[in-house]
Amino acid sequence: MQKRNVWRLMALLIIASLVLAACGGSSEPTKGELTVYVGAPLSGFQANGGQTVLGGVRLAAEEFNRAGGLLGYKVVVVPLDDESDSDVAVTLAEQVKADLAAGKRVLGVVGHYNSGQTIAAMNVYKDLPLVVLTPTSSEMSLTQQGYGNFFRINANDATQARVDAAFLVNQIQARRVAIVHNDDPYGIGLAQLLSDELGKLGAQAVINLQVKVEQSAYSAEVQQIKAAAPDAIFYAGYEIETPYLRNALVKSGVLLPFMASDGAFLSATIDESDNTAEGMYISSFAPQPSSVVDKAWIAAYQAVEYRNPDTYSINGYSALKALGEAVKQANSIDSKQVAAALRSIDLTTPVGQVAYEASGDLKEQRIYIFQVQKVDGELEFVQVPQ
Repeated sequence: MQKRNVWRLMALLIIASLVLAACGGSSEPTKGELTVYVGAPLSGFQANGGQTVLGGVRLAAEEFNRAGGLLGYKVVVVPLDDESDSDVAVTLAEQVKADLAAGKRVLGVVGHYNSGQTIAAMNVYKDLPLVVLTPTSSEMSLTQQGYGNFFRINANDATQARVDAAFLVNQIQARRVAIVHNDDPYGIGLAQLLSDELGKLGAQAVINLQVKVEQSAYSAEVQQIKAAAPDAIFYAGYEIETPYLRNALVKSGVLLPFMASDGAFLSATIDESDNTAEGMYISSFAPQPSSVVDKAWIAAYQAVEYRNPDTYSINGYSALKALGEAVKQANSIDSKQVAAALRSIDLTTPVGQVAYEASGDLKEQRIYIFQVQKVDGELEFVQVPQ
């Protein structure tokens, strides 16, 4: 009797599994692997920012693969740690080139994180049969070179400069702005664009100071800023410099309105400021993840990454979602067909609507402004009206 029941149960399980397979309950990719590289700093001083992008890409890949992959291919995410170094980025791009030459099936690159590394790596990527979709690089020249395979998921620096200048002049009532910037292409370019936009609004940059990437002491710069007598300060750079500049200013009694660019929109800006970040403004290419995704998305991210999503997790996620949508629309993984399809998509993502100009820039470019405020006893980025 027991033996008969066991056989009956086994038969039912086999039938159930066959029914599920026939109905699509099993949707494993069947055509092999399709590689997506993620170029970002995954170690060193910007590791947290790069890892937020990588986590978003991994979640998007997991979602595609659970649904059968992209056109039946399993999406495999391969990290490329560029260490925030342009020479390393070029070496990694050459590695991608070698992988393609060896016959690896490659869809594209989500990256790089910083404009400097993206500019350097594009000298290699531009000639390869793949699509490059940066999650955060904003330097203007990237979409002025006529690259047929380059796109952004974020706004460019012309848009950021225009929005930030308007905020400084119209909402902070600044007329004399001290501009400080780091010494990479992103900081240099954004500082010039901001100065130009201030001039259009009847304000001026009363001083323009260049500092080094990773600089942490600013006593000389603080004295120069004081002497220039500005009514607001703008910093174009990263979270690895911003909190130390802010701290040096506050500790020297310079309590003027302070605004930093998107490169500082990471928790380190608050955490490393020694309790001086409160009140500062930050512009960003993305909203806070918690404001645009639900609890199920956050739980899925945590399951893939074993950590909470951070600032640019939704940028990495949206980049691969856009790339995947283009594959579906093209019904092909051929890079030229995918790039052509990307230029015609109109996709809703956590970072907003994604639709492209011929250059690879977004048609609708969004900049968000946040202020560091105390919420329930903790300092947080709080979005402010523009």
